[in-house]
Amino acid sequence: MWILVIVLVIALMIPITAILVESPLGQSMARRLEGVKDGAAGNARELERRVEALETDIADLTRSVTGMREEIQFVQRLLEDPKTKHT
Repeated sequence: MWILVIVLVIALMIPITAILVESPLGQSMARRLEGVKDGAAGNARELERRVEALETDIADLTRSVTGMREEIQFVQRLLEDPKTKHT
């Protein structure tokens, strides 16, 4: 009787193990077991990508602010002397 129970438990554990290994939880555990090195490298690459995106955004904003500053100076000159032609 006990042998039948043990065989049934082992037979049921095989598909349960396969399901757990393929699940997101199983994949997360596998990544942790692979080591911190890969995770740190992935995090460093992600941070590097984010920094590059932020640098690009800052450059765009700088150009935008410079353009607005020039427009404000032009409008101020027009308001100071509206009779003078500015191009």
